Amino acid sequence: MHALAPRELITVIQPQGYLNAATVRDFNSQASAAFGNPSLSALLVDMGKVEFLDSAGLLAIVSCLKTAKNLNKRFSICSVSSAIRMIFELSQLDRVFEIFDNATDFETAIANSNNLGLTT
Repeated sequence: MHALAPRELITVIQPQGYLNAATVRDFNSQASAAFGNPSLSALLVDMGKVEFLDSAGLLAIVSCLKTAKNLNKRFSICSVSSAIRMIFELSQLDRVFEIFDNATDFETAIANSNNLGLTT
C-alpha cells in the first residue's frame, strides 16, 4: 500500500447539489481558504455529489485553476457525472482540466508523480 508523505498537503473540496450562482460563494470561500494555506500542494474538487453546474459554477472552477497555476499548485477535478462531463466537453474545458475518474486515481497520480513522497 502506498501513502502520501506528510509534507504533501492535498485539500479536497466536495460541493453538493447545485454549483451555481446561488451556491458559488461557499465554493469560492472553501477554495480561497485552501489556497491561503502555504503548505498546500494540490487542490482536488470532487464533483461526485454535484447534480447541476451552471456558468457561474463553471467560472468558479476555471477561476480555481487560474489561481492554482498562479500559485504553482496542482488543481484537479474528479468524479464528474456524465451530464456535467458533457459541459466540460462542449466547452472544450476537458482539455484544460486534469479530470480523474475518482479520488483514488488522483491519489495514485500524485504518488506516481512524486516518487520521493511514497512510503510502503
